Amino acid sequence: MDLSFAWPKQKPLYTNVSFELYPGEKFLITGPSGCGKSTLLNLLAGVVKPTAGEIWVLDRRIQALSQTATDQLRGEQMGFIFQQFNLLPYLSVRDNILLPAYLFAKRKAAALAQFGSLDDALRYYMNHLGLAQDLERQPAHLLSIGQQQRVAAARAFMGSPSIVIADEPTSSLDEGNQTQLLNLFFALAKEQQTALLMVSHDLRLCSHFDRQLQFADVSQA
Repeated sequence: MDLSFAWPKQKPLYTNVSFELYPGEKFLITGPSGCGKSTLLNLLAGVVKPTAGEIWVLDRRIQALSQTATDQLRGEQMGFIFQQFNLLPYLSVRDNILLPAYLFAKRKAAALAQFGSLDDALRYYMNHLGLAQDLERQPAHLLSIGQQQRVAAARAFMGSPSIVIADEPTSSLDEGNQTQLLNLFFALAKEQQTALLMVSHDLRLCSHFDRQLQFADVSQA
């Protein structure tokens, strides 16, 4: 990709960043706060544009797409686990998890092909991520932090996107719960052949991933 990026009137966050992601791969980007990890995720999602370089997703060059086509590609082929979860607070657990299937026909078709019904897809992700079935109708704002994390993960993986992008999703967990949740992510990624791209400042996570990119190696800040 040879990506370079700088905010207006600021020196580059990084230059010539290049990597590829493969189906089912676990890829970790590490670096200190403020080095541009989250900015890179926004670049890959087509939310901001690089200063130089190219981003390709499933043989489509992001910069060549219209905004509508970019939004559609993001919704159909990418799942997101945000640091603050970004659940819709007054929607139920059920509706938050199924949201990608409601919004994008390809995600719905993939879920139906894999599970036969959206109800069965919902039950699978809730069971896999340790969410009790009696939470299905619970509004998201009444959930604990740990439950919200798991709902956000279920939503991201719903409908087998090609890539799940996770921004510091385990930062609030102790090491034991962190490892447990990562293992759940990894199992879903392997089963669905979804590439998992995660950023974290925690270097202890490196051993859990297939490959890593350390921003200390590439940052120009």
